[in-house]
Amino acid sequence: MLSVATENPGKRYQQDEVVALFGVTDRKITKLFSSTHIASRYLSLGEPDENGLLAAESGLDLNRKHREQAVASGQAAIARALESAGLQASDIDYIACVTSTGFLCPGLSAHLIKAAGLRPDVHRLDVVGMGCNAGLNGMQPLVNFCRLHPGSRALLVCAEICSASYVFDMSMRTAVVNSLFGDGVAAAVFGYQEEPGERAAPEILGFTSHMMREHIDAMRFDYEEGKYSFYLDRDIPYVIGDNAERPIKALLNKFGLKLHDIKHWIVHSGGRKVIDAVKFNLGLSSHAVRHTEGVLKDLGNLSSGSFLFSHQRLIEEDVAQRGDYAVMMTMGPGATIECCLARF
Repeated sequence: MLSVATENPGKRYQQDEVVALFGVTDRKITKLFSSTHIASRYLSLGEPDENGLLAAESGLDLNRKHREQAVASGQAAIARALESAGLQASDIDYIACVTSTGFLCPGLSAHLIKAAGLRPDVHRLDVVGMGCNAGLNGMQPLVNFCRLHPGSRALLVCAEICSASYVFDMSMRTAVVNSLFGDGVAAAVFGYQEEPGERAAPEILGFTSHMMREHIDAMRFDYEEGKYSFYLDRDIPYVIGDNAERPIKALLNKFGLKLHDIKHWIVHSGGRKVIDAVKFNLGLSSHAVRHTEGVLKDLGNLSSGSFLFSHQRLIEEDVAQRGDYAVMMTMGPGATIECCLARF
């Protein structure tokens, strides 16, 4: 991974501001918003009316929001990721775009090829609807492509405009979802590092997946009245926690490693209970997941791009040494856990 850059569209809101904009008076819901361990999030919510409340948005409004914000923020993140890697848009040979917050045809990849000025012969892939785990699903074909084509460059874009999936009917079901997710776009560049830089670029070594098939409906989109509404089972943190060790051990066994060999953990910011369940079942300290917790506090759950936001913070912290092993771990609908091993 040669570089990573992020962008947050919309406006930064404190949790109590979101509650006020939706006109929430139910104490259970207001308490829910204040107990998520999220201080603020970026959201694209539009201007409130004369009463200080948000106007209702149609399904078309939400999809238009997804397209406009994903393209604009994706273009900005791509530009910074390329600059950081010392590359031009014309150097990219493959782009994979990941999103679950809107459907486009042609896909987001086509829109970003045009907006970012990528070559017309670039290979492209759109990963749509896989949810919060999908960033690693989108990364794997890019890594494989670069291995098969030495000297090639690939670009991963995770664009999640979660406010384009907001359906708030004052029920606890929609309140849980709307108290967690924020808008965020991340771009990462992959390829061979020709000359060692000041900072070691993490080499991607391998991947593992684990799907809990009996929990296929625990996280899902339901289509109701022209809008997609996300459902999140309240027991999913414990399901993730109980199964976290299996794909991690399978990944480490491939390379003859143990848990104590991993110096850096980049875990999806799925929510306070999810993070705690992973920490408990893997025996991780708060320091090990400090960037995961920091992203959740500052930005909320950013779906598929969350782990790249955490990775960016690790890189900026500049503590990784050459030879250090890192594990990236995402989880989402399926229910699925995706893992990746990297070495700085």
